[in-house]
Amino acid sequence: PAISTWRFSSSTSSFQLMVVRSTGSRREASELIMRCMNPLISDYPLIVYLDFKSPYAYLAKDPTAQLEPDYQIKIDWRPLTLDIPSFLGSARTDDKGNLVEDNRTPRQWNGVRYAYMDAKRYARLKDMILYGPQKIWDSSGASIGMLWAKDHGSAQLMAYMDRIFERFWRRELDIEDPAVLETVLGESGCAVNGFREYLAGDGRELHDQLQDALHPAGIFGVPTYVIDGERFFGREHLPMVRWILGGKHGSPPDIAYQHFPEKKS
Repeated sequence: PAISTWRFSSSTSSFQLMVVRSTGSRREASELIMRCMNPLISDYPLIVYLDFKSPYAYLAKDPTAQLEPDYQIKIDWRPLTLDIPSFLGSARTDDKGNLVEDNRTPRQWNGVRYAYMDAKRYARLKDMILYGPQKIWDSSGASIGMLWAKDHGSAQLMAYMDRIFERFWRRELDIEDPAVLETVLGESGCAVNGFREYLAGDGRELHDQLQDALHPAGIFGVPTYVIDGERFFGREHLPMVRWILGGKHGSPPDIAYQHFPEKKS
């Protein structure tokens, strides 16, 4: 893809956007966003896309974060806010688990039930609590909070992601409530003055522009890893990501697949 002089990877993207907001036109600001939002390009060696409402993203967070100390790198964490109803329908339950709203086909229900069964199977291996959500949440606000935390530093970003993921999947956090997000940001070491305005203004535009750019770039699910411009969807690709980060020494992972016995005629 084309690349310009601005890249979305460091803590400067929102600051640059705000500078353009105060000194230039809205068109200039929009153009700057697009230059910052190249989905496949970063100053860091690895881009990782996550959504807080995805159990698979939650399972991937810690083993992915471990790549930083293991390979002495920095990860460019970015939000991908899934539009789940567009491909899996929507449903809502009450506090007792009774279905009160159902906009899913039987096939969609089969996919959803398997996904949560599978995620919980792996969550149990790590003693992680993972309760199925009672509705399809709009996680865009939490994603914008991720961008805000990112501008405050790596430690603050990780603290924010840890808190949001753990509390959300325990059903202890309303990720659609700006006041709740603001509280978590403060607990994570971020300044919160101006966050509400960012959530509704610059942060929302930054988020929406990135989401619009993802599908055309072939990024559609979480977790997605981008390394050297190559996309890997799913945490099952972590061995391959590790192999690439390690300099591709030795045989690539999953080489055993080449040695299945030939089918006899």
